[in-house]
This record gives sequence, C-alpha cells and structure tokens, in this order.
Amino acid sequence: MFKLFGILARGHAARAGEELFDRNALLILDQQVRETRAGLERGRQALAVALAGDRAEARRLEEAEARAAGLEGQAVAALRGGREDLAAEAAAAIADLEAERDAIKAARARFSAEIARIRETVADAARRQAELERGRRVAAANEAVRRLGAGAARQDAATLREAEATLARLRALQAEAADTEAALAEADPGRSVGERLERAGFGPGPQRTEGAVMERLRRRAAEMA
Repeated sequence: MFKLFGILARGHAARAGEELFDRNALLILDQQVRETRAGLERGRQALAVALAGDRAEARRLEEAEARAAGLEGQAVAALRGGREDLAAEAAAAIADLEAERDAIKAARARFSAEIARIRETVADAARRQAELERGRRVAAANEAVRRLGAGAARQDAATLREAEATLARLRALQAEAADTEAALAEADPGRSVGERLERAGFGPGPQRTEGAVMERLRRRAAEMA
C-alpha cells in the first residue's frame, strides 16, 4: 500500500511538473533563447580572441625570419672581413631564430586546425540560433492565437463580443438619428433647402449697418408722406 502511495505521489508530481511546463512553455523558451544567444556571443568572442592570437603569432614569425635573414647577411660580411668570431655568434643567434621560427610554424599549424573547428562550431551554432529565434517568433504568434480561442481567454472573447454589441448599438442609434433628421427635413422643406444653401456658402447677406437701416426708414417715410 505504501508503495502504491509512493507511485501515486510521484505520478502527481510528474503531472504537475508537466502542466507547469506546458503553462509556461513560452516563458521557458524565451529564457532558453536568451541563454543560447549569450552562449553564441561568448563563442564568437572566443573565436575573435583565437584569431587575434594567430595574427600575433604570424607577426612573430615574420619578425623571426626577418631577423634571421638580416643576421645571415651580416655573418657573411663578417666572414669576408676575417671576423669568424662575430660570424660564429651570428650563427648561434640565427640557429635560435630558426628554431623559434619552426616552433611558431608548428604551433600555428595546430592552432589553425583548432580555429577551423571553432569557426565551424560557431557557424553551426549561429545557424541553429537563427532557426531557434524564428521558431520562437512563430510559437509566440501561435500561442497568442491559441490563448485567444482557448478557455483561458474567455474574458478576451467576452470583451470582443461586448465591443461588437456596442458597435451595433451605436450604428443603430446613428441610423435612427439620420432618419429623424430626414423626417424633419421633409416636414419643413424650406428650412432644409435654406440650411443646404447656407452650408454651400449661399446664406443670407451680411447684417445691415445702422446707416443703411436709417436710409431705408427715410425712403419709407417719404413714400408715406
């Protein structure tokens, strides 16, 4: 019995873990994408450091070869001038430089192979990272759509229905107001025509001034005399 309870407890824990993962899958993916992006950036930096080191070794190789060539020319001149002692010192220095040259060449050969491996690894990681981020964008869009139609988004769906009902009611009120205005225009066609003329810029003339009114009154008084 205790064994059965243990199995049930582990089963419930496993199911709870899966449900927790499912509810937060997009959040988990976001964090994983950030971590893999950071890892890729570290890989690129390591590659850049390796390439910089290889270029430094290449410069050391050029310097060693140039110094060996210069000393060799000087040693030959010393031999021709009867200074075999100086030529012997030059020969020892040349031997050291040539040994350094050979060591650098061997190290660069090994380093070149390692750099090629790192470069390939970083390039593959960059391709996979780009694909992962594209997949993350698609997953985020799908998740938004799923939540919109799922039970977890019932409140959003209710809001959409309420907004649609409000829009329909508003359209009905606007149509009713337009019908009322049309009915009033039919009941008083003169007013309707006058309003349309005014809106078209053919309204009544400017207000009369006091002087114009007095002139009109004088004419009327003269006619009545």
